[in-house]
Amino acid sequence: MPAGPSVFTVSNLAREVLLTLTGPRSYDPAAHDSAAAQSRLVRVLVDELDQAQEQPLQLPEPHDDRLRALAQLLYDEPADNTPLTELGRTIGAGARTLSRLLRDELGMTFYEWRTQLRICHALVLLAEGHDTTHTAHACGWSNPSSFITAFSALVGTTPGRYRTSSSTTIA
Repeated sequence: MPAGPSVFTVSNLAREVLLTLTGPRSYDPAAHDSAAAQSRLVRVLVDELDQAQEQPLQLPEPHDDRLRALAQLLYDEPADNTPLTELGRTIGAGARTLSRLLRDELGMTFYEWRTQLRICHALVLLAEGHDTTHTAHACGWSNPSSFITAFSALVGTTPGRYRTSSSTTIA
């Protein structure tokens, strides 16, 4: 198990086991309340997490002044679809320089970084109760379908399921 908080893309089995372990207990004492049953479920979860892919917990923050200026533009307007070349002109840096800095400093392309930034913004909007269509457009996707695909690839669940589970968790 990781030493600190981590995010994993998990199987449906792991998700259901986790929900069973953390959700409301059944009133049937034989069903889930026994220590032996819980212990078996924990072992299944640990086995599943051992096979799961760990995902980045947060968006990497740039340190270079040019990248920080780029990041600020996109934090202020996550839906901005302006190409890197034009964004570079706005902050006084070339697209090739910014691409190299992103790769060297953050270990990802501009497209990957902007997608992660948008997904982070989407997580906040969904947790606030906004629907998938609103969130997709507010984060720069032209249609909900492409947003759902990108979101599911990074988060491991659909935006609708995430919204439902986060509203259940908060309530």
